[in-house]
Parts: sequence; C-alpha cells; structure tokens
Amino acid sequence: MNEKSGQERERETVDALVDALRALPDVHASIASVQRPVGGGSYILDAEIDLSIANRDVLLLVEVKRVVYPRDVRQILWQLAQARNEQAHAMREALPLVAAESISAGARELLRAEKIGFFDTGGSLFVPAKGIYLFVDKPIPKTLEKSVRSLFTGKRSQVLHALLVRHRDWFGVTELANLAEVSPATASETLTALDRMEWVSARGQGPSKERCLSEPSSLLNEWRTQIIASRRSLVRQRYYIPGGESSDLAHRLAELCDSAGVEYALTQEAAAQAYAPFLSNISRVACRMTYGKAATTVMASLEARIVSEGANLDVIETKSHSEFLFREQKDGLWLASPVQVYLDLLRGDGRSRDMAEHLRKESLGI
Repeated sequence: MNEKSGQERERETVDALVDALRALPDVHASIASVQRPVGGGSYILDAEIDLSIANRDVLLLVEVKRVVYPRDVRQILWQLAQARNEQAHAMREALPLVAAESISAGARELLRAEKIGFFDTGGSLFVPAKGIYLFVDKPIPKTLEKSVRSLFTGKRSQVLHALLVRHRDWFGVTELANLAEVSPATASETLTALDRMEWVSARGQGPSKERCLSEPSSLLNEWRTQIIASRRSLVRQRYYIPGGESSDLAHRLAELCDSAGVEYALTQEAAAQAYAPFLSNISRVACRMTYGKAATTVMASLEARIVSEGANLDVIETKSHSEFLFREQKDGLWLASPVQVYLDLLRGDGRSRDMAEHLRKESLGI
C-alpha cells in the first residue's frame, strides 16, 4: 500500500478539525478554501474555515503541520501573523489556528500564551476568539507521547543524565558522547530532540558547534512526569541484615563491596540523606549493585536473608556500568549522582517524593 502524500495527510487533518468543531453544540463549520504555500517568498494559508458559534462568525486561518514542537511555534506565529494582516480588512474576525497530527505540551502552552488557536488529531482544541472560548484538553497523541517517552529510556537517558549533571557546561557532540558513554550518533539524535523542545542553546557552526542545556528545570520536570506516569517501581531484591542502624549497615556494605571489587552506589533515602539531610532517621538502605559471585559473597558476609516484609536493605540489580554514571564518594560511601537519586526517589513510597523535591532544591538547584 502506498504511503499517503503530505497533501493528503494535511487534508485529513483539516477534515478532522472540521468534524471536531461540528461535534460541538451550536457550532457550524465548513471549509471555505484549501490552499497551498507557493514559492517566491509569498505565503498562502493551508486552509480557511468558516466558523459560527451561537450566531457569532469567525474565519479560522489554518496552518497545517504534521508535528509541532516549541521550536516550530516561532515560525508558525510569523506565518499566521502575515495571514491575519491580509484579512485585516474583512468584516468578521479572523483567528489564526494551528492544526496538526501532534502538538507537544510545550508547544500548546506557547500557542495558548499567544492566543493562537490549535487542534490536534488526538482531539485537543483551543479557539480563543472574541466572545468565544473553546478549550478541549486531550492527552498528547500516542505517536508523539511515545517519541517523547523514548527520550527518557536506554542510551538517550544517559545523555540527559550527563546534561543535567553538567547543566552549566557547553558540549560538542563527541565530548558529550564520551561523557555519557554513548555513541556520537546517539548523542546527536538526543540533542536534536532537545533542540526541538527548545531545551538546549547552541553556539558555533559545523564540527565546532556546541550546545548547553538551557532549560534544565523543564527537562527534569518532564522526566519526573514520565516516571510518575509509568507507575513502575524499581526491580529490587529485599533483604534483612541483623544488627546495627542504617548508617552502620551502609558502611559495612561499602567495606565489603570495596574489598570484593563489587561496584555499588547507594541511592534513594540513604543517598539523599547524605546529600541533603531531610529525615531524622531512615530504616532502610537502598543501593544499586552489580550482581555476580562476588556480590553473593558480600550478601553472605552480611548474613543477609531475603524477606518480603521488614527489609532494611534493598538491592537494585544493575546490569550495566553506565548505571553508575556520575556516582560520587562521600564519607567512604559511593552515592549515585543526585540526579539519579532524585529519579529513584520518585519511584519510592512513603515520604520519598517529599524527600526527592527537597534534594532537588538543595543539591540540584534546578
């Protein structure tokens, strides 16, 4: 089966917009014209739609896109302003509107702030005309949601981790790839995706081009949203270790791991407490650890036994060295990076999320 042409997809988006408008009560909508941009620097709208709501008439000036990210909004605003100026002499109000298969959350916010209408094929609709206000808020279409979600998994997440840890620094692609332990291609693809979101700034050209994370808070907020939405807890093995407080347990674990050559990094409450004290005491130690014979020996030396309740040690099995990226040593203990600890706390229970936000404020500052 042949793939649909760009013009066919755009017409389907316009038709979907008209159908969505007609489905609303006391609304009449019809396509006045469907046009195409032309060369030579001139601009013609993709479509015009006659809209009547409760006897109020509006002309929608529609710019059709496939996917809209924040970076695209600035160009779209200029194009729609040109179209609006051409309609300034008309008797009825002309309202610019962006119609797309998918519009990112950040792009929606920008369009709403500029009072530009929008529609996506997931069913979201915003029409802010004089005396008329339509707003239908639907989840981001699954295709775009999946694309955004993929940023925060696998090798790409390592690039994000590196950028957040060094969010004030400028990086070339190769330097960032080495820091994040990924290929230059993965680093470049991730930076391109972040550029679309307008979360990075750039300077220089060609091989000397560098980027810096300009919106670390927005990036971390989105990562937080993805973790909470997934509702996935960390896969771990729970143990009970006899004797001693959590601080003593952490140091015993550290000594045994160092002696046995086992990579580990404390995380969640135990690490957060070391970075930015928040609780009067903690009852459980959580750590990431490379499993194998040496790790089994460490557990035996601790007289650890697997339990379903009353655990005071949680071990998160770590399959790759990359999961120890940016760990820090403090008071003889290896701690996961503050970024990793923050993300791990979001998957915890009890007061973990309160502790996460305290850590973010005190240690991350973003």
